Amino acid sequence: MGLEKKLEAQAAARKARSVVEASDLQQAMIPPDAPLHDRTYTEISTVEEIAGILTISSGAASGFITQSRQMCALPPVLDALSMGSLSWQQARIFADETEALDHPAAAALVEHFLDPDAPNPARGCPATGLVPARLRARLRGWRERHHPESIEKRHHKSAADRRVEFTPDRDGMAWISAYLPADQALAISNDLTATARGLQGENETRTLTQLKTDDFARRLLTNRGATAIDRSTGLVPGEAPEKIIGLATLVGSDETATVASTCSDAGTQVDHGLSTDGTDPGTNPATGKVPTPRADVLVTVPFFALLGLTDEPAELDGYGPIPASMARKLLADGAESFRRVLLDPSDGTPLEIGRTSYRLTKAMKKALQLRDGKCTFSGCNNNSLDNEADHLTAWQHGGTTGISNLAQLCPKHHRLKHNSGWEPTAATKHEPPGWTSPTGRHYQAEQPDREPPQWPPGILSTEASPPEIYSSAHSPLENVLLQLLPG
Repeated sequence: MGLEKKLEAQAAARKARSVVEASDLQQAMIPPDAPLHDRTYTEISTVEEIAGILTISSGAASGFITQSRQMCALPPVLDALSMGSLSWQQARIFADETEALDHPAAAALVEHFLDPDAPNPARGCPATGLVPARLRARLRGWRERHHPESIEKRHHKSAADRRVEFTPDRDGMAWISAYLPADQALAISNDLTATARGLQGENETRTLTQLKTDDFARRLLTNRGATAIDRSTGLVPGEAPEKIIGLATLVGSDETATVASTCSDAGTQVDHGLSTDGTDPGTNPATGKVPTPRADVLVTVPFFALLGLTDEPAELDGYGPIPASMARKLLADGAESFRRVLLDPSDGTPLEIGRTSYRLTKAMKKALQLRDGKCTFSGCNNNSLDNEADHLTAWQHGGTTGISNLAQLCPKHHRLKHNSGWEPTAATKHEPPGWTSPTGRHYQAEQPDREPPQWPPGILSTEASPPEIYSSAHSPLENVLLQLLPG
């Protein structure tokens, strides 16, 4: 299978080159003074011929030409595909994630992930060893930090496109999907997962997926709490009738919310009319009045971004980069559930975890969540707060309860470890374990690929020597605060 995978990748590389060469040849045959009409129809004709040769639709052929051009413009990606170290699906992800970047930014992204001799190469499992979903998450995270346009501006534009879609399917089934801000979507997902986990038991025959789906439908189809709308009046209970305008109401409009109760069974709290960036929704049509998520989520935020001195992205566990304004709002409105993780301004390492207890087990669990970022099993995406801590070397076999002998595992892979020949490799304080399969194949560990946070202009040069910045009498956090606060 390994050889077949390599041959498939090499064939895909040759096909990509051929498609670009055929397209370029057709364009080169057009006279320089040819009208736009001729150029347009030559391009359409070329796409249709490629579609016919490959027996795909013209739309798919057009997309294939675009992706092939993007790969040919990134020689390291095409070289890796030609050698069989990258699959076509992995190479296509590189093309997708660099499409909106200028060439220098795209080349820098590729160098970071594919060149081990780059100034700041990606850490942990190499890109060629990541399953597509994990590779896309890694590339997206780097792209969000280095995109020419700030994530704040891009998020504001995308929030205007939020929507719910209904798609019919076969056998009396259908899909309902929502395009939401990341904090809301992840909080909903985590809350559904936590509820479903709680319902599992010996007498429960439904799978975790079925339990989550049933809970999702129950919540949407049942009037619940202060946010339920009376179907007969179209009003939130207790709302004045003068809010009706014809057949529509102002529920969810740009007026400030007046309801401030907490829906305990919903796991949400009603927002007070502020948008993600703290502005009045009346002046920001891209956002609406949505309850602040209360699900248990780790938010890793650079120290200066938390203070509002920089706009670099924060990290939402289970999703990836989010705007700093979203992180500040989550930590202000959802402090009981969103656990803050500050990063040291000098090197990006975890500086302080918002602890609510001095008990060692809780502190170790949070340190484990920070180190691993997700289930450590190869290719698994299960996020930190739905995982279980497991001894790599069992307690009964002499294993110790220290972070170097612990790893996060989702329930599925936790059971697999104890009931099969999969063996974890050694972990360290800073690196999660890799895995060795029953056939002896080794899968390298993946770990968070953090970068040093940005420093705001005029605040402490990162090149200053330690004696000029830090005092041994204070913690790193205290030293930074002493430098920032007058007197």
